[in-house]
Amino acid sequence: MNKSIPNDVFKPKPTRTESKDDTTSKAAKAIINDELAQRLAKTERLRQARLAQEAVAVVESKAAKPKARARKAGKA
Repeated sequence: MNKSIPNDVFKPKPTRTESKDDTTSKAAKAIINDELAQRLAKTERLRQARLAQEAVAVVESKAAKPKARARKAGKA
């Protein structure tokens, strides 16, 4: 007869305060991680928008440059 000991027998049960603290900590970590993900997504979105805007500005500046006019010879 082999009697197995349940795994939960020797694990200490958290007190009521510890349980509340754990719940609060988990909720706070979830909020912080969510805010971090939102901040990183916003940063990436703004970076892509800036790069696109800079690319358009470069193309426009190349197209908008006036060509140098030749000076007339003979006037001094």
